[in-house]
Amino acid sequence: MKKICIINGPNLDILEKREPEFYGGISFNKILEELKNEFNNFSFLYFQSNVEGEICDFINNFDKSISGLIINPGALTHSSITLRDCLGLLKIPVIEVHLSNISNRENFRKINITTANTIGYISGFKQNSYFAACYLMQKHLK
Repeated sequence: MKKICIINGPNLDILEKREPEFYGGISFNKILEELKNEFNNFSFLYFQSNVEGEICDFINNFDKSISGLIINPGALTHSSITLRDCLGLLKIPVIEVHLSNISNRENFRKINITTANTIGYISGFKQNSYFAACYLMQKHLK
């Protein structure tokens, strides 16, 4: 069974409290529960932090059992060279997800620094962005 790590960045721990038109209005725990049911060929490891350095430390300490990473860096995608560099060190596939359509929002959200060190990104499908990422990760790992 392939082990997939999902990492969520700042403010994604309060997903259900954020603007539902952008973020869907449900908690990530609910999304993760549904992912586990739908993708039962994966084992999931989940981590969330509002602190950039904690996310980098977590990634830098990955063990060899992790086959792929799905990351929603939140606003860090627009500002974090540190996280970009950290992702660049990985030897596993990385897919970036965003719940809102970041290309259809404020101009500063159209700059994606971290995305350069991924195999691709999905944006705009609310919680379904994670489902698409799992589907594509499954295809990529075959």
